[in-house]
Amino acid sequence: MGENFTQDSGLSTRNSTVLGFDFGLKRIGVAVGDLELGLAHPLTTIEGESNDQRFGAIGALLREWKPALVVVGLPAHLDGVEHEMSARCRRFAHQLEGRFGLKVALVDERLSSAEASEDLGEIGVRGRRQKTVLDQVAAQRILQSYLDNKNSFES
Repeated sequence: MGENFTQDSGLSTRNSTVLGFDFGLKRIGVAVGDLELGLAHPLTTIEGESNDQRFGAIGALLREWKPALVVVGLPAHLDGVEHEMSARCRRFAHQLEGRFGLKVALVDERLSSAEASEDLGEIGVRGRRQKTVLDQVAAQRILQSYLDNKNSFES
């Protein structure tokens, strides 16, 4: 079975740490943020061929950061209609919930990668140099979107 990252595993109910994920077939960008401060920062990029490698790396991050919540970007076409990656991202979110016992929020990620690329270009990181950090900056944008609008996600 999966690991459980609930209060019994050291997760404080007062923890305000949040991890954000930009799921991709080749790479998963990861960002870290704080619910109280409302700020997100790029953290890392997970690369791995197998689900075991990917979820092993994710498990290590969850043990280190002990997030109160994880946020997963949900891609869609510009008109809001979901596409083939939408189902894969939903499955990834369900796997995070099931394996680790965490609360997961899905966030619209339309244009996050394009905007992340623009952000990197503005600071002089262009072309192939973007590849190593683009996914984690996209995850930062997804997580920042959640933090900026978290009241609309809470019921």
